[in-house]
Amino acid sequence: MLARWTLHQLQVFEATARLGSFTRAAEELHLTQPTVSMQVKHLAKAIGVPLFEQIGKRLYLTESGQVLFKTCQEVFERLDRLEINLFELKGVAQGRLRFSATTTAKYFLPKLLTPFCQQFSGINVSLEVGSHDTILNRLNDNLDDIYIFSRLPERDDIEIRPFLCNPLVVVAPTEHPLMHKPQVTLTDLAEQPFVMRERGSATREAADQLLRQQGIPVRVKLELGSNEAIKQAVSQGLGLSILSLHSLTDRNAELQLSVLNVDHFPIHQQWYAVFPKGKVLPTVARTFIDYLLAESSQYCQVYPISIAQTIPIANLESNQQRMEAVLN
Repeated sequence: MLARWTLHQLQVFEATARLGSFTRAAEELHLTQPTVSMQVKHLAKAIGVPLFEQIGKRLYLTESGQVLFKTCQEVFERLDRLEINLFELKGVAQGRLRFSATTTAKYFLPKLLTPFCQQFSGINVSLEVGSHDTILNRLNDNLDDIYIFSRLPERDDIEIRPFLCNPLVVVAPTEHPLMHKPQVTLTDLAEQPFVMRERGSATREAADQLLRQQGIPVRVKLELGSNEAIKQAVSQGLGLSILSLHSLTDRNAELQLSVLNVDHFPIHQQWYAVFPKGKVLPTVARTFIDYLLAESSQYCQVYPISIAQTIPIANLESNQQRMEAVLN
């Protein structure tokens, strides 16, 4: 029976089971949807048991499918490890780096990844970006080598490598009345409507914690799950917001946003590279962590963060210049 199975069929099945969709598996594997369906059908026929059942538009693994899916993950992880071990024996940093990161990391990761990929051309990078809960689930399922968080999971079974500061600042439209105050107080904020990230996001949790500790009620007029949508809303005068300084990219200059000089801000946050305790990191993952620690230091220092003035982001030419203006 084993002779009738192919590695390609197992790869197609694993992608379909992981993504829960023939269509999404086809997109990931660069195949057509009928090809994916046919490969899974041939595999089920070779095994002699159904692997999926479809109820309405949703796809579910059968009990046999669950067993095969777990086995596929173990097999592919062993094959990846074999490839990495062979490269390590050659003394070459090559192979596949798998890591995932929470959404705000998308603003700085490309700047770090581009020179990394140029320096280590033999490493293929696979990056997943999602919400805090999504990345936490990937950590629980051991799907990646490294996980990037701005809010650490509350657990003691992980190794932690802080690598980059993540200051949270108060953002306003450039024509806002508070722009003319040399020092904005938290009481001033209590009188303003806010556009905030959804509850559960790292940014929202940090902002709520500070304001709660200071006894400052904040009127949240609008909750949005996207930093880009929040910046658009703030620029249209719907309220102030609290965002990561990293999210204020050069492309936002036309939005006419400013960082306010507010008591107790910026909120000092940190980005962390995380992996399970006891996990033997492949050479490519260790190389990437070392690279993050070395290269991210150019963006900011992890010690005291303060802001001395109101800064229109349109006046700053680069993310590096913005960091230097805000961080002392």
